[in-house]
Amino acid sequence: MFEFLKHRPKSAIPTFAPLGTDIHCHLLPGVDDGSKSNEESLACLQVMRDAGFENVICTPHYQYPRFPNEETDILNRFDTLKIDIAAAKQKNIPNLTGVAGEYRVDTGFPARIENNRFLLVGGKYVLVEFSLHQQVIGLDQVMFDLQMKNYEIILAHPERYPYYSGTSSKLQHLKDMGINFQVNILSLSGFYGESPKRKAFEMIEKGWVEFMGTDMHNTLYAQALIDATHDRKIIKLMEKHKFLNSHVNDPEPLKTKKL
Repeated sequence: MFEFLKHRPKSAIPTFAPLGTDIHCHLLPGVDDGSKSNEESLACLQVMRDAGFENVICTPHYQYPRFPNEETDILNRFDTLKIDIAAAKQKNIPNLTGVAGEYRVDTGFPARIENNRFLLVGGKYVLVEFSLHQQVIGLDQVMFDLQMKNYEIILAHPERYPYYSGTSSKLQHLKDMGINFQVNILSLSGFYGESPKRKAFEMIEKGWVEFMGTDMHNTLYAQALIDATHDRKIIKLMEKHKFLNSHVNDPEPLKTKKL
């Protein structure tokens, strides 16, 4: 068990302790393209704790037809994972403080809005993602309809959408609509390529980014997170900028917070 941890070349340092909570990861085993087992989830969680995270919110994909997850099943699986982790008696891992979802804005998304079918980050925020290949048609209306249901919106990894530049007027429009941005930590280290890396730094420097997230999927991501904790540019960024991860459970709306 934990072979990855036994053979990793170096350990993480708590670079991301100021964040406190990771709001985006795929460590609920067997429900999407993330972790495949409890063992893999535990290995990733231990690295995340070493990197400074005290709390973790699991956010499995909801994307039809690829990941046709149902909220009731996800809640049950999350309860089972917590029981299994407690039985494993692993102490050096973050607290699993909640389960939400990363919801793809697709043809089925308006029906979710109509029926309030969301598991929420911190009990009130919807984490959404767009297609990595093409822009969403009618996006303004969909986001407006979601807001009219009194949901706060967090857009996952805007730096990864190839049709947006880091200073895109379309991204500025989303910010003007009151949508919060969450950048992937591993984008800053070049894990997804040079373009997402450049855009991630640009967005943060413009003050557009409220959240950071690991988007942790498996031990490959965990190794990359270890490396990111030693990246001097990322360390300086974490010292310079403040993010709102630790406020996801605060009672007041996120948009009233000041960075």
